[in-house]
Parts: sequence; C-alpha cells; structure tokens
Amino acid sequence: MHWYLIPTTYDSVKPKRIAIHLGLFIITFFTITVAGVQWLNRDAFDLNNFSAGIPYSLAILFILTFHEFGHYYAARYHKVDATLPYFIPFPNLPGIMNFGTLGALIKTKSAIPSKKIMFDIGVAGPIAGFLATLLILSFGFLSLPGKEFILSIHPEYFSQHPAPGGISLTFGNSLLYQILSVVFTNPTNQFVPPMTEMYHYPFLCAGWFGLFVTAMNLLPVGQLDGGHLAYTMFGTNHKVIARSAFVIILVIGLLGLLPFAYPSISLGWTGWLFWALILFFVIKLDHPPVLDETPLDSSRKNIGWATFGILLLSFIPTPFTIPL
Repeated sequence: MHWYLIPTTYDSVKPKRIAIHLGLFIITFFTITVAGVQWLNRDAFDLNNFSAGIPYSLAILFILTFHEFGHYYAARYHKVDATLPYFIPFPNLPGIMNFGTLGALIKTKSAIPSKKIMFDIGVAGPIAGFLATLLILSFGFLSLPGKEFILSIHPEYFSQHPAPGGISLTFGNSLLYQILSVVFTNPTNQFVPPMTEMYHYPFLCAGWFGLFVTAMNLLPVGQLDGGHLAYTMFGTNHKVIARSAFVIILVIGLLGLLPFAYPSISLGWTGWLFWALILFFVIKLDHPPVLDETPLDSSRKNIGWATFGILLLSFIPTPFTIPL
C-alpha cells in the first residue's frame, strides 16, 4: 500500500528511521512465523516448532517486500521522497488463526507533482506484488507434497470417521487461484488440497494471502493503490467509481450476515463491513488532487486496465467460511 501525506522534509532514510523499519520487519517476521506454525496445527508456543513456520513467513515477506519496494523504487525514480516499508505485525492470539501481519505500507513525504507520477508509483506496487505472488503460488502447486503431509496434520483425513472437534474453515477460491491449480496440478495422480485444507500448505496459503491483499489494495477507493489508478485514469469520475466500489463492498459485507439467520447460505463476508468502515473513515473515498492533472497517455491507461484485470482475477467475495 502507498500512502500519500502532506509534504515534509526529506528525512525518510535517516539511521533512526531505518532502525524503526528494521525493528518492525523483525517483529513481523516473528509474528508471521508463529502464524505459519499455527496453520500447521502445531503448538505455536513451543519454540521447537518455530522453524516449521519459516517457509510460510519467508513467502509472505517476499510478496509484501516486492509490493512495497515496487512503490518505493517508482517513487525514487521520479525523485519523490518516500519512506522504506513499514511492516505491520499482528499478534498471535491463542485459538485465533491469522496471517501474522496486516501487510505493509510506505509513505510518500514530498508532493507528487502529476498524475503520471502518481500512476507510476501507485501501479508499481500491485504489479510487483502480483508477480511475486504468481511465483509463490506456482512454486506451491509445483512442489505439492504427497498425501503423507496432510496425514501428518490430520491422521484421520482419508478415514470415514473424522476426529471430533476442531473448526471447519474454508478459504474462498479466486479465479486466478483456480486457474493455477488446473494448470500446475493433476488430481488424477496427486493429492491437491481442497480449499478446506490448502491453508496447511505454506506456499499455497502465502500465495492465497498475496492475491487477497492485492485485491483489497486494488479497490478503486481513496488512497488505496486502486484509488490512485482510478483518480489518474478517470479524473473526476473517480468519485463515482469510488462510491460504487464502496457500496459493493458494503453490500457484500451485509450479505455475510445472512448465515446467522440462514446457516445454509454462504454469501459475502462480514469482514468486508470492517473494511468498509476503514475505507470511509480512515482511507476516505475521494482521492486528494495533484498539481498537474494532464491526462495519462494510452500506454499507462492500458497498464491500468490490465492492473484492474488483476483485481478481477484475485477478488474473493467470500474469502472465509466457518459453518455456524
């Protein structure tokens, strides 16, 4: 994510700031690794299990780092002052599964002078992060372990008498995840984990997360990456686009309440309601203006359309399902 602030002095890479970025990175590495251990159904508070979560944490950090440094290097290329990435750790709470991070962001700390530069900075992150996600997901599908892996987590998995207890969690399937699964796997001679189990596989889970956060950031609202694209591509029409996207997210979030009344229905996700609140009160719906509003050239617009295509391929209306 790229956040545009009121211009300040050019001090974003002083040693004391580097220490802050490095500290957040180390803490985030720890929380993501612990989350990786939890996704393997192991005791996250047993230090002997810590190394088991490292493949997951490295994959997540690989995706987030590519995304944020895409923004960073685009900003530096255009001589816009920008901070190094702030990685955001998320505490690992007992009994609560999470990804160990809320993502990462950079801040631009000098004025972005034109739509062209705003577009370049905004689009570089999601494209870089998307390419990193494709690498992680492709590797995950191409290196799937045998059935013994899922049996090490659920010994009763292929039994007709599953073990009692536990939470039945299903991840939503995006169009791109499904395409890669079909291209890189062969269910006739290998075990391909269903969406009820894929989160136990570190690279698949990390790649899924990469698609999920990419789609969230590409929503054409405010100062999200998609908001930068919408503002620079469509001018004042970005306000209509932003409000339309906000209403869609709000409706999908409200649909997530239906299972509480009708358990057999699985539509939407209540988490989108929280995201809608963040969009409205924190990120805001409208994008701040830049000084030079010269329209983008056709090449940049084509790149922008392709990037919104990534949104369509990655978006998951119901990312998580837990039967009530």
